[in-house]
Amino acid sequence: MDKGNCSSLTGFFLLGITNNPEVKIILFGVFLTVYLINLFANLGMITLIRVDSQLHTPMYYFLSHLSFSDLSYSTAIGPKMLVNLLTKDKSIPFFGCALQFFIFCMFIDVECLLLAVMAFDRYKAISKPLLYAVDMSSRVCSVLVASIYLFGVVDGFIHTSLAFRLCFCGSNVINYFFCDLPPLLLLSCSDVQINELVLFTIFGFIELGTISGVLVSYCYIILSVLKIHSAEGRFKAFSTCASHLTAVAIFQGTMLFMYFRPSSSYSLDQDKMTSLFYTLVIPMLNPLIYSLRNKDVKEAMKKLRNKIFF
Repeated sequence: MDKGNCSSLTGFFLLGITNNPEVKIILFGVFLTVYLINLFANLGMITLIRVDSQLHTPMYYFLSHLSFSDLSYSTAIGPKMLVNLLTKDKSIPFFGCALQFFIFCMFIDVECLLLAVMAFDRYKAISKPLLYAVDMSSRVCSVLVASIYLFGVVDGFIHTSLAFRLCFCGSNVINYFFCDLPPLLLLSCSDVQINELVLFTIFGFIELGTISGVLVSYCYIILSVLKIHSAEGRFKAFSTCASHLTAVAIFQGTMLFMYFRPSSSYSLDQDKMTSLFYTLVIPMLNPLIYSLRNKDVKEAMKKLRNKIFF
């Protein structure tokens, strides 16, 4: 598409989830509750890990960054979506749309990579406990997390720059509740093959790498656990991994369904439900999964509660 034919957009109009006023009120109440649980649960998890010295281990260090990632991308989307459910002005500036997409893209990458690193951490802790303190030292953990954030920033910048250099010749109305790649590609009158190629290449690399890393780590973990003679020891080892496997399965399954397909197969009305799940529900579920199934976290919560109220 000739750039000279592109219209100069100053912003977009987000249609949102529904136009039914009664349904909007109900959805506002539901999503506000979900977002507040997400906000307080993730902030609580980060605070708990910071203040309790028993949680100053690599596993909880990565978990605190997972909570920060969940909180970041859900906050980039949630408040704007809630406001749009109550107001008639659903516009978002061009650069605001780009910033929202960049933050979302960056922290989705961060979450994918963190889940893989957390699986590697469990492998080191269970399979090589004597070398764990050396292999997963604070310096190693810091380098891993810094590399993850750097990768997220670079990938977010690539996708954002490619998406917002497209031509939007006709309508600026996005049939979605936030600035995501599928609705932007459908709205564009440019050739989006490069965008799709880059998406499949980078996203495919991330998904293949992270899922393979998780599977290989857990294969070694299972082999190590089977060598443990006591039933109590086996149960303890498996229980420490159950929360992480649950989080990986939910998040990675949703991501693969949502993005690993051509733009011709996008159905925005159906995709809205999937997007709501991973932008609001998954960030709420992660801290609940790790706290309800984790003995260390529950004990730390109990100590903090006793310290505050007694």
